[in-house]
Amino acid sequence: MCRRRRREMELWVPLVALLLLLSRSPLASSILDPVDFLALQAIRKSLDDMPGSAFFSSWDFTADPCGFPGVFCSGDRVMALNLGDPRAGSPGLTGRLDPAVGRLSALAELSLVPGRVVGPIPASLGLCSNLRFLALSKNFLWGSIPTSLSSLPHLRTLDLSFNQLSGAIPPSLPSLPSLSNLILCHNQLSSSIPSFPDSSPLLRLDLKHNSLSGSIPNLPFTLQYLSLSSNNLTGRVDAVLPKLSRLAYLDLSSNRLDGPIPNCVFSFPLTSLQLQRNAFYGPVVPEGEVGVELVDLSYNRLWGPVSPLLAAVGRLYLNNNRFTGEVPARLVQGLMGSSGLQVLYLQHNFLTGVEIGPAAALPMGSSLCLQYNCMVPPVEAPCPLKAGTQKTRPADQCPEWRG
Repeated sequence: MCRRRRREMELWVPLVALLLLLSRSPLASSILDPVDFLALQAIRKSLDDMPGSAFFSSWDFTADPCGFPGVFCSGDRVMALNLGDPRAGSPGLTGRLDPAVGRLSALAELSLVPGRVVGPIPASLGLCSNLRFLALSKNFLWGSIPTSLSSLPHLRTLDLSFNQLSGAIPPSLPSLPSLSNLILCHNQLSSSIPSFPDSSPLLRLDLKHNSLSGSIPNLPFTLQYLSLSSNNLTGRVDAVLPKLSRLAYLDLSSNRLDGPIPNCVFSFPLTSLQLQRNAFYGPVVPEGEVGVELVDLSYNRLWGPVSPLLAAVGRLYLNNNRFTGEVPARLVQGLMGSSGLQVLYLQHNFLTGVEIGPAAALPMGSSLCLQYNCMVPPVEAPCPLKAGTQKTRPADQCPEWRG
């Protein structure tokens, strides 16, 4: 009996030594933390591939999860989790996002490809204090935006767009010290837009296509992209916009904003200025030559002469306002030339004349609409169908034209 035990001990000693050696080797650090391992298992159980997707086909938990598609580790912790096949047109996932995702305490990046994932956004994500990037767009997530996300000090990008989220934007969310991209468009968010501190590093704010109301709040001067279109916003913008001199894109269309358009806006480094379908009023008086590619001020209450400083705009929509006087010759020259204006919509105003010959031919790709003004359009240029069929305004609306 003693000899048998001695032989067994002789066999076990090298094995134990080997295990001790392996436990001290660099390979041991690649064994996933048990908490992260169980969290990944719970996430997997709550999600499935949509037909045509094979994202989870190799998620076999008998192997190292750090080798799974979409899982990126540093040491024994999950640092990034990209759920779904990121290739364009690839089917997404279905199911729900399990609250266990909040147990991945080292997580810095979480993304979910477009699919049919439903349910609320787990409030437990607020426990992922290292989270820098959170993108869950183009799914069917519903409920409110968790206030716990306001406790993520390193969060730089929050993209929850194209879902079914409702309720208010958490008032503490704009105070995140690292937030540079906030994209919540195409949801059902309501209430007012919370104010942003001047110290915010925000570069992009996209809240279009929601049900937000109230006035536009204080916004940081760092903004380069601002889209608030298709909401129920009211009030003036002349106290908010002037300090946003770094804007490259501005879209406030389809709201109920009023008051004058600040002249300084036209000198911002914009590529697109969309203020259509509001109640802005007053003259349009740029401070200098306007070189914006797209300027759309249509469907407002703007009045006064059309500024010749708009001649360098690529596509100019001033239709459905109250502009008066003659169309500046510079605009016509820009439209008829090989460069400059390509689209000039002036229909449904009170304009009284334009310097263009009846035999003039517009360059290919150019569009001009002058109908329903206080003049007979001198050229037969095609207008959009919504401009109507009437060529001129009734004479009783044009006292100057009547003489």
